[in-house]
Amino acid sequence: MSTPDADEQLRQAVSELSTREDCVWAGIYFAEEDRLVLGPQAGKPDPPRRTTVPVLWHGTRVAELAADGAVAPPELDAVAAEIADLCLVGWDTGGDAWES
Repeated sequence: MSTPDADEQLRQAVSELSTREDCVWAGIYFAEEDRLVLGPQAGKPDPPRRTTVPVLWHGTRVAELAADGAVAPPELDAVAAEIADLCLVGWDTGGDAWES
């Protein structure tokens, strides 16, 4: 059995977050030049309940992890640390929409 590629692992991470009791939506915004571009997402967005944390790779922000609900920021920080290498691979969409 092969290991899922980075894109699939990122989709899986937001899917798992969005199915938690304390989360209704999760998404990853990739840092592209001076803007954030929404990548994989799962669940039903509820922006007023959104918490975001930076995804850092060697001190450089490569993405933002967002979750709508009541997920504690330290828990999001832990997920962000786990996906940092994956975001580095997937972060440059070249302006194309992320395909779910």
